[in-house]
Formats: sequence, C-alpha cells, structure tokens
Amino acid sequence: MFDFILISEKSISKKFQKLEINSFSEAMKFIKNLPYGRNSNRENFLLVLNEMKGTCSSKHALLKKLAIENQKAEVKLMLGIFRMNGKNTPKIKNTLNEFNLDYIPEAHNYLKIHNQIFDCTTSNSSELNFVNDLILEIEIQPSQVIDFKVEFHKNFLNDWIKSKSFSLEEIWIIREKCIADLSS
Repeated sequence: MFDFILISEKSISKKFQKLEINSFSEAMKFIKNLPYGRNSNRENFLLVLNEMKGTCSSKHALLKKLAIENQKAEVKLMLGIFRMNGKNTPKIKNTLNEFNLDYIPEAHNYLKIHNQIFDCTTSNSSELNFVNDLILEIEIQPSQVIDFKVEFHKNFLNDWIKSKSFSLEEIWIIREKCIADLSS
C-alpha cells in the first residue's frame, strides 16, 4: 500500500503528529474511523480533527492537504457522481421508495492513488460501495469541495431531472433527506 512518513513542519502535519500519527496510512485509518458528520465551518478542514468528525468532503480534503504539505502529488482528490440507491446505500431505501426513485445521483469525494480508490468517509466505507455505480469522476483541489462541488452536483442534477418529474429544488430536498438518513 502507498504510504509516507509525515515530515512537513506545516500545520496539518503538526496536528496529526500531536495525535501521534506519523504516516499517511495512519492518518487515513484515523480519519476513516472518525464519525460521519458535518463540521461547523465547511472551509476549515482542520475542524475534522478538532471536532472529531467530518464528511466525505472535509475528510478527504484534509488528507489531500496533508499530502500537499508532504509533497505527494500522486494523492489525488476526486469528485465522483454515482447512482446512490437502496443497494449501495441501504439507509436511504425508504426515502427513495417514498419518492418512487430507483436512485439519485450523488456527489462523493474520495482519494485516488496510483489509480486505486481510497474512501475514508466512514469506518465501513469502501470503493465497492459506489465504484460500480460511478457515472463520472474528475480530479479537484481541496478548496473545490466547498462551492464548486455543490455547483457541479446541482448542474449534473439539472441535466438528470429533465427526464424526471421533479424540479431541482425538489430533488435537492430529497437528496438532503437521504443525507439525513445516513446520519441516523
């Protein structure tokens, strides 16, 4: 597995080192085991470590910034759109059924290193949960998980709903209900 020792003297590396986490693989394992939850400020990725929780966006953006600090360009931050359905995300099955949807396109962040996907969203996250339902993926930078990700996702949904009987606002509300289902 890809790994490196945290040698940077910059803030994110120092924060991990204070937690006695000295390698990238240890950092990924630590982040993966933190609970899923939105942070109080989406723009401050260090809150993942301060609040001991994070989303796919904040957790993977933090890990990408850690890789940048340690000059490891092979660690890529990815934005994928996948078909989120009752099979790959069982907690949302009832919500999808309520609105008569087979799936809803969801934006997801993860890392890609030498073409291998790493999903550190939750302790049981795996690329197997979404890779077979992946519609598209692009590489992004950490700052893009804030506004760009939402706009990219909404633009994708706008095209997708043309064949559905929902407005973007209605689909976004259904999507938020699905995300709430994941936190319960």
